Amino acid sequence: MDARMALISAIADLEEEKALQLVRRRLAAGEDPMAIIEDCQEGMRLVGLNYERQNYFLAGLIMGGEIFRQIMELVKPKIESNLCPGQVTGRILLGTVQGDIHDLGKNIVNMLLSCRKFTVCDLGVDVPPRVFLHAVEDVHPDIIGLSGLMTISYDYMRETVTLLREHGHKMPVIIGGSLVNENICRYVGADYWANDAMRGIELCERLVAQSQNVP
Repeated sequence: MDARMALISAIADLEEEKALQLVRRRLAAGEDPMAIIEDCQEGMRLVGLNYERQNYFLAGLIMGGEIFRQIMELVKPKIESNLCPGQVTGRILLGTVQGDIHDLGKNIVNMLLSCRKFTVCDLGVDVPPRVFLHAVEDVHPDIIGLSGLMTISYDYMRETVTLLREHGHKMPVIIGGSLVNENICRYVGADYWANDAMRGIELCERLVAQSQNVP
């Protein structure tokens, strides 16, 4: 089994020490930390799949999130050392919308954004539309990220976007979740969508760079 598959399997099987050891080994070998994170994401996807299939209980899902958090602590210094001085960053408002308490994907995005020197305001889970509205008026984010894993989430995403637009807030809204797609994005009225954490991070970087007229 190659290093990539070994790490994916260790995370998927919730083998904490093995996963951390593999990450340390790959970092010591000079591997790209973002490539390591992508493999970790695949492992976490399998953890989520096992949870959906009831092979894991909630404790397994939480443990997977803790393994990922510890891995992020290992790779964060490497990512930060690769950033250019003065690299464009922005302020992101995140939250899982009302009616949904899933936060694993949101937490991964939060950690990755923080590694990329974004300022992140995380409202948590089950966040009503008006709480998003008040937070926007307090935080003045460059981008708003609405997370949701359940189908009921999409109606609350739509309600949130409608409320924000009615109050004149025009900053980009990104919806995230493993099941979101272009059709759901249109239904919600959001500007962008991402069903993969790395895609979401790259999208945030591009949008902030564009807003600040950075080539």
